[in-house]
Amino acid sequence: MNKIKKLKKIRLHHEGTPILITSAILLLLVNAALYWGIECRIPFYIVAAVSIVVYLLMVNFFRCPIRLFKGDTEKTVVAPADGRIVVIEEVDEHEYFHDRRLMISIFMDITNVHANWYPVDGVVKHVDHHNGRFMKAWLPKASTENERSMVVIETPEGHTVMARQIAGAVARRIVTYAVPGEDCYIDEHMGFIKFGSRVDVYLPLGTKVCVSMGQKTTGNETVIARLP
Repeated sequence: MNKIKKLKKIRLHHEGTPILITSAILLLLVNAALYWGIECRIPFYIVAAVSIVVYLLMVNFFRCPIRLFKGDTEKTVVAPADGRIVVIEEVDEHEYFHDRRLMISIFMDITNVHANWYPVDGVVKHVDHHNGRFMKAWLPKASTENERSMVVIETPEGHTVMARQIAGAVARRIVTYAVPGEDCYIDEHMGFIKFGSRVDVYLPLGTKVCVSMGQKTTGNETVIARLP
């Protein structure tokens, strides 16, 4: 299937539609009850102001900007998420590779776009979900002990890359769209994590790192590494 045809061009992520509709109805009902049920308007004004702020924060969380990567995707690893780099190190990966890998981790706070993109072009080789804890996502143990989903991709050059979506202390739902055997592309959505989380990318040793600790990333735009 053509890359552009598969790309979902949406401004608000569809994962947020049920939540936004339900929240809008509930907030309208609460505000209507206050407006028509209490003569004093001060409680209504306060609740209305709070409702608007809360709803705008929710809309901001589920925003999903349309982004197309403009560079050459060969051997390129792009940031799968908005956020900041919290880990760049060699680690022993025990759940799939069972060998040593370069791990680059991006932490997303509640203000970031929470859509996740594929970090490389290739074929999805493996998808798995693990139940777990909900520790703060920036902690080192979160990578292996929190609720998480892994997506393993084989690039056209034969490299194998893993992207691991990790739930945080607030995030309680990970959505993964990857299906084993399907082609995947930079520019496509890999999934979505609701309310604060992290994405780890595991790369072959010898990969050139293009980011630094604490650096902010833009999903599907920031180049985080070059494969060997």
